[in-house]
Amino acid sequence: MILLSFSYSRMKITRRSFVLTSLLASAAKMAAQGVASRAVKPQAKPLPSGRPFDAHFVDVARAAGLTFPVIYGEPHNSDYILESVGCGCAFFDYDSDGWMDIFLLSGTRLTGAPPEASNRLYKNNRDGTFTDVTERAGLRDVGWASGVCVGDYNNDGSEDLFCTYFGQNKLYRNNGDGTFTDVTKQAGLSNEVPRWGAGCTFFDYNRDGYLDLFVSNYLQFDLAHIPKPGANSNCNWKGVPVECGPRGLPTGYHSLYRNNGDGTFTDVSQQAGISNLRESYGMTVVAADFDNDGWPDVYVACDSTPSLLLMNNHDGTFREEGVVRGVALSEDGMEQAGMGIGVGDYNLDGALDLFKTHFADDTNGLYRNDGKGNFDDVTLAAKIGVETHYICWGAGMVDLDNDGWPDLFMVTGSVYPQVEAKLPNYPNLTPRAVFRNLGNGTFEELMQEAGPGVAAEHCSRGCAFGDFDNDGDLDILVVNLNEPPSLLRNDLRGSHHWLKLKLMGTKSNRSAIGARVLVRYGRKVQVQEVLSQSSFYSVNDTRLHFGLGPEKIADIEVRWPNGLEEKFKAVAANQLLVLKEGSGIVPGTAWQKAFGSPTI
Repeated sequence: MILLSFSYSRMKITRRSFVLTSLLASAAKMAAQGVASRAVKPQAKPLPSGRPFDAHFVDVARAAGLTFPVIYGEPHNSDYILESVGCGCAFFDYDSDGWMDIFLLSGTRLTGAPPEASNRLYKNNRDGTFTDVTERAGLRDVGWASGVCVGDYNNDGSEDLFCTYFGQNKLYRNNGDGTFTDVTKQAGLSNEVPRWGAGCTFFDYNRDGYLDLFVSNYLQFDLAHIPKPGANSNCNWKGVPVECGPRGLPTGYHSLYRNNGDGTFTDVSQQAGISNLRESYGMTVVAADFDNDGWPDVYVACDSTPSLLLMNNHDGTFREEGVVRGVALSEDGMEQAGMGIGVGDYNLDGALDLFKTHFADDTNGLYRNDGKGNFDDVTLAAKIGVETHYICWGAGMVDLDNDGWPDLFMVTGSVYPQVEAKLPNYPNLTPRAVFRNLGNGTFEELMQEAGPGVAAEHCSRGCAFGDFDNDGDLDILVVNLNEPPSLLRNDLRGSHHWLKLKLMGTKSNRSAIGARVLVRYGRKVQVQEVLSQSSFYSVNDTRLHFGLGPEKIADIEVRWPNGLEEKFKAVAANQLLVLKEGSGIVPGTAWQKAFGSPTI
């Protein structure tokens, strides 16, 4: 069964009829196919543009000290879907020194946890290397971790961590002294029964200045009742027995927790209308203001079921409009294996667009926002459909070469490690990909051209984007299953300019999650929002990064989560600015000193 809502007066009857017909056909076809994907043929690749790409990525993880593997299931075989989904990662500044630290989630193995199995916190040494401070920080934890989101839920000035797991999610409070405390039970976030936590995001849905929490759940999983590989049509892929699911397994259900302002949360899923959403396999969660009405909405990428777009009603409730707003299904009305989400303004029209990753033999989806929260699937028009070979996960819509046009990036990796022996065209280890924005509504796929860190083959899941070495470009952290992570340092060439913004809330939440920033440079305009989760189960550097191309100055407009609007004119490029709600530019902060930025 597919969850639908047809209470939207703005939609014409003809489109409603088309959507319903498409969904019924989709449900029947996909049920008949079992775990098979859509079998979409790739677009023909256009001729290379011949334009140089200034970003160049090199994997420096080993030299940087990121040497522990991310344990997740068996490397060469997977009997259960629990072993194959994987986990995310985060760039975040846990000690507020202006340098991005690294947090990596981890799983375990059904046969027992190897010594390396643990989440990992790495402190940035400010010299290109990191130190493992997991034990000292109190973050050693073993289990089947999924996603992470970052936010200062208690407004004390230190960024906290919420992690989803199969079993019990956990809230780690940042004590401000380099350590964290598990406060899950005290905060009212304990589960009465085990659940498979998936995506999560902090956001202030009621605009009271405190960060609330949305959690998606993947499916209901019980080892005692899961069929073995090959047991039925949901446990075969291209004739090869594989782990069962998600189709054929009970769906999860999602939760909304309201922050009470005293360190605790209340489950308001039923009051908010979230409890009704029980027919989806939820994965990555993004909270952002997609219709530009000043209130945060929620987008949930869903596997094998229609993805969800929850529009904020401004009264503590949400309405689900993914289908009618154009982001639930493929352009031809088919369900897809929604996994990762990139958010940004690829066409520079001041509206937040979406990029969603999918399974092998399907296109990844690019959705253009009309500025009012209605989306058009422009995957084929944008030439994204040239790539259908890989199972795709973490994603970003970010300006990798600082030319002023956000690019697309994604990581890939199989969920069926045993398939490669019988189907060598579907290997377990696969490359990453860059889709360079050509500035005319289309993209060009690059792999080798973007450097050895992109062309390298791994079985990857989450990825995060941030400037770990504070040199004015975006680097990439990648989770690789059963091997160490990748840290892709961007050795950017050329003379393009940039601007980076660190936002601090006062009346709004301290992390400024949900703040909307519009930057005007030359004749271009670009919007970004501060997010708590995107990519696949991961967290980007919350310092908003804008490539400016040849422009040396920019105008900035900020709309804070509580509604205050501030403007800053003729700001010089190539610096980090710290903006404090109601106070403007903050001079001489640790973040500016970390960049060597001038005192403003």
